Amino acid sequence: MAESGFIMLAEQIKSNSSVKILHIIAGDIKGGAARGALWLHQGLLDMHVESRILTNSKETLANHTISSVAQTTRDLISNAIRARADQLPVMLYRNRKTEIFSTAIVGYNFLKHPLFEWADIIHLHWINGGFVNIRHLAKIKKPIVWTLRDMWPLTGGCHIALDCTKYQTGCGACPQLASTNQNDLSKYTLYRKKKYIPKKTALVGISQWISDCARQSSLFSDFNILTISNNINCNDFFPIEKNTARKLLGLPTNEKILLVGAQKINDHSKGFDKFIEAMNYLKEPPFLLFFGKIDSTFFETTKFKGKSLGFLSDTISLRIVYSAADVFVAPTLMDSFGKTLAEAMACGTPVVCFDATGPKDIVDHKINGYKAKPFSTMDLAEGIKWVLSNGGDDLSGKARKKAVENFDSSIIAAKYQKLYIQLLEQTAS
Repeated sequence: MAESGFIMLAEQIKSNSSVKILHIIAGDIKGGAARGALWLHQGLLDMHVESRILTNSKETLANHTISSVAQTTRDLISNAIRARADQLPVMLYRNRKTEIFSTAIVGYNFLKHPLFEWADIIHLHWINGGFVNIRHLAKIKKPIVWTLRDMWPLTGGCHIALDCTKYQTGCGACPQLASTNQNDLSKYTLYRKKKYIPKKTALVGISQWISDCARQSSLFSDFNILTISNNINCNDFFPIEKNTARKLLGLPTNEKILLVGAQKINDHSKGFDKFIEAMNYLKEPPFLLFFGKIDSTFFETTKFKGKSLGFLSDTISLRIVYSAADVFVAPTLMDSFGKTLAEAMACGTPVVCFDATGPKDIVDHKINGYKAKPFSTMDLAEGIKWVLSNGGDDLSGKARKKAVENFDSSIIAAKYQKLYIQLLEQTAS
């Protein structure tokens, strides 16, 4: 590049508004992994960075910065066909486990979308469900950032590996597929990733744990990997006076309340069985409050008292629920981050979790919560007792402080902005 051209580009990237970021986000824009990506997008907009989202979510929140490829009836049919086609090879494994497994063998060709031409940087987030064909990544000549929001980018198809470490050696004979064939779908999926993912892709783990997993993987061991925490909007998640929150939910105001919540609490990786085992160690169990999918007969078939609120997705309801609790318990066995933990802490509710995987980066032991020894149910129970005995304004204030200073969208967006500028400078040199 001529010196004058380099100087002009250098001047451009010093201006936030000149950096154009296109986020590729699959799935419901209001839930799951997409929420963290959406909050990052909003944080970037607040900093006057030109940020846009391309998604296959039907919902766009009536936001002109969000474009969906699933708006018309024809689009919706095409979207459903792609999602089905992504799963067809998986369905050949009749004895497979029920956990999600993605192939990325089909996808919408976002390279032909006007926003792709517009963007300076392509930022991938959760891209599954038939939204992105991994083969299309090889044709991208612009800088790519890929935020690792679960384990799928580094595996042969599973989104959470649990005890399996085959992603470190190349997959094959996949236990999730119940396969004994070394050259199975997991091997093929990983092969396609190795073939098509550009080597200059900048990988960002949302926790130190997921970044370490990527470094240990056979796919990304020689890639540039850094860690930037997942984010939440602390202007949306903040404490509400506890008794006010409880009255709004029809909860007792004179009892200790323990909260557990996830999209699917009963998922094995969420450690719900560990939680129940820990509760049995408590002589006087607190009032239990659940949100998310759980067996409706739970309280009828156990000795515990409490209430289940069902699935919650809107921020206001979640803020009230977090604020109503004395402690939030996250017994997850494996999680890339643990967004619900950060949300609870932002609402001033201390957290008990295992000192493992993503959650261990969120909680500071006996400062804003308790980290139990992995995966000791007795120590999990001790953590619950410790928080309920030591909870108060000090613990609550420190929980809120940790969330605001480390996970707020404004903090995380600034870190990504720095990364974007570095990538453009590298491209210009």
